[in-house]
Amino acid sequence: MSDIPSNTSDTVQAQTPVSLSGMVSTLVPVLITSAIYIAIFLILRKSNRRYYAPRTYLGSLRENERSPSLSNGLFSWFKDFWKIPDVYALQHQSLDSYLFLRYLRMAVTICFVGCCITWPVLFPVNATGSNNSKELDILTYGNINRDTQYNRYYAHVFISWIFLGFVMYLIMRECIFYINLRQAVLLSPLYSQRISSRTVLFASVPEPYLDEQKLRKVFGASVKNVWITSETKEVDELVKERDKVALRLEKAEVKLIKLANKTRRKAMDKGAVDDIDKQAPLDAESGSIAARWVPRKKRPTHRLGLLGLIGKKVDTIDWCREELMRLIPEAEAAQDKYRDGAFKKVPGVFIEFRTQADAEGAAQILAHHQGLQMTPKYVGIRPSEIVWTSLAIPWWQRVIRRYVVYAFITAMIIFWAVPVGVVGIISNVDKLKQISFLTWLDKIPAVIMGVVTGLLPSVALSILMSLVPVVIRICAKQAGEPSLSRVELFTQNAYFAFQVIQVFLVATVASSATAVAKQIYDNPGSVTSLLSENLPKSSNFYISYFIVQGLSIATSVLTQVVGFFIFNILYKFLASTPRALYTKWANLSAISWGSTLPVYTNIVVIAIAYSTIAPLMLGWATLAMGLFYIAWRYNVLFVTDTQIDTRGLIYPRAIKQLFTGIYLAEICMIGLFGASVAPGPLVLMVIFLVFTVLFHISMNSALDPLMYNLPLNLLAEEEGPLLDTPVDLPAAENGHDAPEKVPTNGTNGAQSRASDPILGAKKAYKKPNFFTKFLKPWIYSDYRTLRAFQPKGTHLDPYAEEVERDAYCPPSVTSDVPLLWIPSDANGAGVSRQEVEHTTRAIPITDEGCELDEKGHLVWDQEGTRPPIWEEKIYY
Repeated sequence: MSDIPSNTSDTVQAQTPVSLSGMVSTLVPVLITSAIYIAIFLILRKSNRRYYAPRTYLGSLRENERSPSLSNGLFSWFKDFWKIPDVYALQHQSLDSYLFLRYLRMAVTICFVGCCITWPVLFPVNATGSNNSKELDILTYGNINRDTQYNRYYAHVFISWIFLGFVMYLIMRECIFYINLRQAVLLSPLYSQRISSRTVLFASVPEPYLDEQKLRKVFGASVKNVWITSETKEVDELVKERDKVALRLEKAEVKLIKLANKTRRKAMDKGAVDDIDKQAPLDAESGSIAARWVPRKKRPTHRLGLLGLIGKKVDTIDWCREELMRLIPEAEAAQDKYRDGAFKKVPGVFIEFRTQADAEGAAQILAHHQGLQMTPKYVGIRPSEIVWTSLAIPWWQRVIRRYVVYAFITAMIIFWAVPVGVVGIISNVDKLKQISFLTWLDKIPAVIMGVVTGLLPSVALSILMSLVPVVIRICAKQAGEPSLSRVELFTQNAYFAFQVIQVFLVATVASSATAVAKQIYDNPGSVTSLLSENLPKSSNFYISYFIVQGLSIATSVLTQVVGFFIFNILYKFLASTPRALYTKWANLSAISWGSTLPVYTNIVVIAIAYSTIAPLMLGWATLAMGLFYIAWRYNVLFVTDTQIDTRGLIYPRAIKQLFTGIYLAEICMIGLFGASVAPGPLVLMVIFLVFTVLFHISMNSALDPLMYNLPLNLLAEEEGPLLDTPVDLPAAENGHDAPEKVPTNGTNGAQSRASDPILGAKKAYKKPNFFTKFLKPWIYSDYRTLRAFQPKGTHLDPYAEEVERDAYCPPSVTSDVPLLWIPSDANGAGVSRQEVEHTTRAIPITDEGCELDEKGHLVWDQEGTRPPIWEEKIYY
């Protein structure tokens, strides 16, 4: 989604003034591509509801998780789409999805307000400069003559103060909003009644305390359940082998049924068989019905050796049945052995408390008298997200691993420029044929050279960039992160550092330095003036970058044209069993928070850093982020699902990472004032930098504890009866945050607030305007107000006894024998009934819910009844 610019192209752009025609030449092809993408989307959306609006009807979603259907018109759907408030994502999907949309909206707000602040002042100041810049370069800082127009630098100083001050206040405001919203959501019945909200993971537990009685003694009567994890290697291997053989048997059964019916159809077409519908009894010899159409030597087979390429060849169905009759009892015995505590314990313990308040209290107290013991502690980890291998890491390894991983990621960020540089060399390989030992390059045909210099570098760069988050996630697990949500948060931080350093700083410094390196070498005394003139010009690349990101990439995010064709190819041609069809159909795509947010955060950081150096960039950043907001809004509301839930923690990380842009802007301005020999503006900017540091430290000190913990006073009060308050949600969204009125039972808002049994009386305020609500989030976006965002009367059903008992057991320990699902061919060769009859003796199997049609295609009810392998989603 983001490409690292090559230094060569950047150098040319830094030396050459950006013309309006040049910007248009970038814009036109991107607009054409985007228009084609959108046209394809508008056409496909009408007839491909599964890919473009699955959340409106898919059976794997509960009714309360679905989105309203949109109009099927070519353009009329957009009005219905825009009427749905962002908070709908909070109520019907997750806190993360809502905050992701809010972050994109705040990014648009920052860039748009930046335009309103900087353009009216800095455009005239820069454009009337006398430094002889040309075309669009006249709108940058570099067009001011430092000798004759020194006082104009004060305009940049004070505009920087205003805009960067606004950004800092917005960051603080959003942190306060997040704190109140997170408290309101996590204390609502839908979350507070979940077992994960009452369960604390203690890592690095000393061996003497790997005992349930001792843990109950430490934490008292508030403990409800204790899960002490143990090594699961033996259970994992047996369960993995059992499931592998079971799925191999399922595929072989489906293949046999398809093959028998295909042969039968050919025989019917030829009319070569008179008693074609005569069936053998079900209790006849195994495979006797299929044998009528499929000779023994054509039945599914495989080899037992390496990769199935060597070794003894066996009949797959017969072999799998025999293996399962051995593996299933062995796996069950290993599971029972684990439950009996026969395996070595590892230093990871899950403790469920009777109330959410007890769990939060246990997570916030000091559990052990020695350092790095029974810590870190985590509340709210869902069983499906646990990285079980991380629980076995002792405290000393956790410390060493983390520093090794930090060192590795730092080195990777720094030296990733090497492979990217190689790609850049490949893109210019035709220029190397002038070198004596590379003259043979001139003999390569032009078509092949075009592919090597054009397509190959683009593909290679895309692969390189896509590998970075993958590597970081592996590092996070090696560092001991205990859950997938923590892995995503780790990735979010590391990938943001990569984006800022490689995509922004390296490109900016390289383009500016290389543009003036020869001039500095010829005249070292001119270094300050040359850098002050050329650093603003390095923003030229990012104008094109924002155009491409906002128009081309944003429309591709919305339309997902490539993904649409891949989905259909996989579904129609590569999903060969009913299970594969259902899995592909029912599972929605998910957003990878750790690798998605840093890309957009970096765009905003670049816009902030260049806000007063090259204000034009803010306009293109506004357009880019606005289009991304629309694209992701559609995807969140209608296409994607939340698989990894960080409980909103992605938001404060992303919003506080914008301080990077503020610091870079201030440092760049200080550097430019120093290069321009402007001591007055320089001193003022240094003062503002000191103020920013103090503001940042004070904000973190005051708000960080509230971001990651729930306050015990609210927890204690919420244990009593909850007050459900209806609210006009669309009105709330239009006002940015909170409902403007909260009437209940015929009383006015003030009376309702005064009678709140949880929070008591609240001072009545007059109806706020937009600016008042923005400036005072502690009043108009407080916990009481945001609590109304929660759907009225939503509660979880009680957990079944076995669900609660096994909640935090390793998945291999609770894994049941899989139910095999094959298609019915009762109207065809009738093979499936006999296969079900005989395979049931080894493993459960069914042929209900899917049929083989006359053409040999698998047919199942995609929108009706649930298939046999459907499992109800449990809200842990």
